[in-house]
Amino acid sequence: MVLAAPMTLAATKKAAPVKPIPALVQKDGKFALMVDGAPFLILGGQANNSSNYPAALKNVWPAIKDLNANTLVMPVAWEQVEPVEGQFDFSFVDALISEARQNKVRLVILWFGTWKNTGPSYTPSWVKGDNKRFPRLTNKDGSLSYSLSPLYETTRDADKRAYVRMMEHIKAIDGSQRTVIMIQPQNEVGVYGTARDYSAKANALMAQPVPQALLTRLNKQPAAGQNDWNSVFGKDADEFFHAWSIASYVDTIAAAGKAVYPLPTYMNAALKDPLNPDSVPGSYASGGPTYNVIEVYQAAAPNIDFVAPDLYSPGSQSTEATLNFYARKDNPLYVAESGNKPTYARFIFSTLGRQGIGFDPFGFDYTGYANYPLGTTKLGEEMVKPFGALYDLFRPLERVWPKLSFESQVWGVSEPDDHSAQTLDMGPNWNAKVTYRQWQFGMPEWDPENKNGYPEGSEVASGGVAVAKLSDNEFLVAGYHARISFGAGAANAAKGFILDRVEEGHYDAKGNWVFERVWNGDQTDYGLNFAQARLFKVRLATFEK
Repeated sequence: MVLAAPMTLAATKKAAPVKPIPALVQKDGKFALMVDGAPFLILGGQANNSSNYPAALKNVWPAIKDLNANTLVMPVAWEQVEPVEGQFDFSFVDALISEARQNKVRLVILWFGTWKNTGPSYTPSWVKGDNKRFPRLTNKDGSLSYSLSPLYETTRDADKRAYVRMMEHIKAIDGSQRTVIMIQPQNEVGVYGTARDYSAKANALMAQPVPQALLTRLNKQPAAGQNDWNSVFGKDADEFFHAWSIASYVDTIAAAGKAVYPLPTYMNAALKDPLNPDSVPGSYASGGPTYNVIEVYQAAAPNIDFVAPDLYSPGSQSTEATLNFYARKDNPLYVAESGNKPTYARFIFSTLGRQGIGFDPFGFDYTGYANYPLGTTKLGEEMVKPFGALYDLFRPLERVWPKLSFESQVWGVSEPDDHSAQTLDMGPNWNAKVTYRQWQFGMPEWDPENKNGYPEGSEVASGGVAVAKLSDNEFLVAGYHARISFGAGAANAAKGFILDRVEEGHYDAKGNWVFERVWNGDQTDYGLNFAQARLFKVRLATFEK
């Protein structure tokens, strides 16, 4: 009798299933970031630039925890991983991914390569100090710029080699767990102080025909012999040429990385003033993915999935205009950066109302560094609180909200600087009015002289409301420092309107609604008031008059 050898534990234990690679999907002009096979809302926090070393991480995770973020956005620098040409060190990437798993958050990695804030400061010394091998661009007056030129394969290929090695390493250590969900291959590209490279090489390329892919994308049909950049684009030629050059450069790098490990990629924009379309290239980051060259980027960089704005102008008018420019049927809205002043937190409502896939304010760690005046003067927990209050509201919705945004309808508004009322057009059946600085009980006309002032916490614009459609008559409503009053739309104008049922509750970890209580009477007679961040299921109804 022959006995079979006993099976080992390794042989009997089933291998953990490999999770799907994160992906950006599009349907009917809507987008979803798919993580582990389902829509995922990035509630991010970006650490300060110099927190990208293992010793600094102990001061990052407490801030991310207090923020209640589900994603840490962190740079990895070329100088960090290839300090000596051809010799690579990914120890920080190892530590970052390991500690992210321990802290149960995802990662978006920012590759600080050829450009970071348009400059080469994060390139290795052997790059930034060798202008002959890795040329800087030439200003119009013939002087050298601080920024590296996008026209040289030597620079691009050196960057590409390091980037690909990083992507190979991420795949090797994270190819099954998918802690890293997205990559930004370069940071805030472009150049200040000039519109483009004016070197002899650049001038020769400007005289060449505009690439057909760009002509097709912009529906340009130049006459014979009139197809060079200046002839086709006139006053915009310099900026469009530089945008094409940078986008093509980054696309080559991104394509090589995706060939190894096809994570979603995006590029962020240091903004052109959305309220001043006549601002001069070079007064902003010329050649970056500003709103006026989004189509140039789409034509030149098919391996970049989308472009995203950085929000560092706290005014509501300019911010809302920027969000409108980047929320497109061919480009998902993702706030790649914002200041960490309290006033920026409210814009998560406007972002979600435009079907945004994520929100990522900058400067969240406890390293004792304040990035005022772009950010807040506060440090520690006081810095985190305004954002944390809203992340506490939306974190349980990190799967629910993006699914509704992708498959149904959503609306959202942020409190304007002047605290003025806003209207939500929710189709023919329903509408809603959102007001601010309201007491929870009663109507403003009860105190026309405002003798009692405004509620505490409403001195500075901080509120907002986001609404998602659950069914024809039922809506999910999240809000903070605001009042929302629903009403009948045109199709129901002849009928009486009622709030049929208002439930306060939350979603559990499995995405199930957990009922807490019904709101009625005083709590609904004057609209739904969000003195604190709250979540409701609201059912609307009509009756025959």
